[in-house]
Amino acid sequence: MSLPSVYSEPPTYSEDREGNHAVVDFNSSVDSKHRHMSDAVLLVVMGVSGTGKSTLGAALSKALRLPFIDGDDLHPQSNVDKMSHGDPLTDADRQPWLETIRKTAVSSVLNQLGDNNGSHVEPDAMLETEKSLDERSILGRSGQPSPVRDEDQKLGIIIACSALKGSYRSVLRGENRSEEEGWKHSGKLPTWFVYMKGSRELLMDRMMKRQGHFMKAEMLDSQLKTLENPENEKGVVTVLIEWSTEDQVREVVRALEDGAG
Repeated sequence: MSLPSVYSEPPTYSEDREGNHAVVDFNSSVDSKHRHMSDAVLLVVMGVSGTGKSTLGAALSKALRLPFIDGDDLHPQSNVDKMSHGDPLTDADRQPWLETIRKTAVSSVLNQLGDNNGSHVEPDAMLETEKSLDERSILGRSGQPSPVRDEDQKLGIIIACSALKGSYRSVLRGENRSEEEGWKHSGKLPTWFVYMKGSRELLMDRMMKRQGHFMKAEMLDSQLKTLENPENEKGVVTVLIEWSTEDQVREVVRALEDGAG
C-alpha cells in the first residue's frame, strides 16, 4: 500500500464543536479498474468524549487524502435527544447507529471504486446512503468522486466514533455481516481503529471547557466505565491525547505503513 507522506505544510485545524463539524472533502478516488473493497480501509477514530476525535479525523483526512465524517452526525434524532437530556444510550439505541456507520463507509468506498469493480449493492440502501454522504460533502455533485492526482491513492474513509465496547467495534468491523459484505462488494472492507487515550483529569478539564456539545461533562465517568480497552485487538493504533495533532497523525501513518508492509 502506498501512503502519502505526512503533510509538507502544517495544516490548519479548527475545533469542530463550536457550531461547525469538521467535515472534509478531498475528492478521494482512484483509477479503480482492478481494485476491490479489500484494497480500501475504514479508519475509525475512537475514544470517549473530549479526546479530540473529530480534530484528529480531519487532520488524518488531509494527511491521507481520504474523506472524513463525524459519526455523531449519523445518530438518529432520538439518540441526540436522549444525550442532550443527559440520558445515556442503551446498546439497543446504538446498534442501528453503528450499523449505519458501517454501511456509510462501505457505500463511500463503493462510490470511490465506481462501476468497474463488478460489485452489487441493494439499490434502496445505496440511494439512501449516497444521499447521506452527499449531504456531508463526501461525494461530488454528480454523486461520484472526482479523480485525484495519482493512481496509487488509497481507497477508504475516516469516521470518528466513540466505539467504547468490543461488541460495538465488532459491528464497525462488519463482523456480523461478513458473508453478505464479501459477496456483494468484492471482498470485505478492512477496518483499523485509532484509540485516543487520555487520563480522566485531562478529559474532564477539556469537557468543562467545551460549549455547544450535547454530551454533558457528568457523563464522562459513565463512558470511562463503559470503555473496554482495545489495545490488545488487531488493527488498533494508540495515540495519547496530550500529543500534538501532528504527532498523532505521524503515529497513525506509521502504523498503517507498518501494517500494510
